[in-house]
Amino acid sequence: MEIREFAELILLSPDLSTKIESTHSSFTDCSPGEALRVSEPKRSSELSFAPPRAAPKMPAPGALNDSRKRAVAHHILANHELQALEVMAWTLLAFPDAPTEFRLGVAQIMGDEQRHTRMHAERAAKLGIRFGELPVNCYIWKKAMEFENVLDYIAGLPLVFEGRNLDHTVELETAFLNVDDQRSARIMRTIHNDEIEHVRFGLEWLRKLKPDALSDWEAFEQHLHWPLRPVKARGDDFQRDARREAGMTDDFIDQIESAKYERE
Repeated sequence: MEIREFAELILLSPDLSTKIESTHSSFTDCSPGEALRVSEPKRSSELSFAPPRAAPKMPAPGALNDSRKRAVAHHILANHELQALEVMAWTLLAFPDAPTEFRLGVAQIMGDEQRHTRMHAERAAKLGIRFGELPVNCYIWKKAMEFENVLDYIAGLPLVFEGRNLDHTVELETAFLNVDDQRSARIMRTIHNDEIEHVRFGLEWLRKLKPDALSDWEAFEQHLHWPLRPVKARGDDFQRDARREAGMTDDFIDQIESAKYERE
């Protein structure tokens, strides 16, 4: 399948099953086409982005003994994964001149995002909430609309959102284990392992595309658009070893861990 066809299928089809169905296909990039910037992904009415503050917040870990609260958590996470999938498709359409090897890598990673969305949606349904039953936010998508080039995408999505998820996946794995939800915990561990590879991919391409005069950290910082900033690239349970496994230097890891919040 051509990468552009795949990206258009994900971004311009409102049907959820079409978006998240595995293609079982190898990709080609013979016809990347002209740059196309889509302002919002096509979604069914029930998964359309809700107004600010209409979507539920992530339940506190202590509330997850309630199976419905766990279903809410998976519903929120399914939407996070779906947004990541759509942002990747947007990137392929917005930057057709990016290196073919990069574009092929993004298309392969999108298969993981499809699978993650399916896992969360299926688990939410098993726990009593069908995906689309609750309002969903557009936080990840809206931040991606600030990306002006491929390095902005790399800094923002793989290194901030997926980097932060190295911590959040472990935090949620622990929270689910604490209420003896083994299935939910296994989902989080599976996604954690995938995120290591996604962060590695982002870091490798940061190094390939940045100016030689810039360090990894300088390039990362320079390509973040407020309110994305280094402190947003970590959670509470800081996973140093996972970041090392993804290829980060100790200096880069130290700077993420020590980053401070600024007034928004």
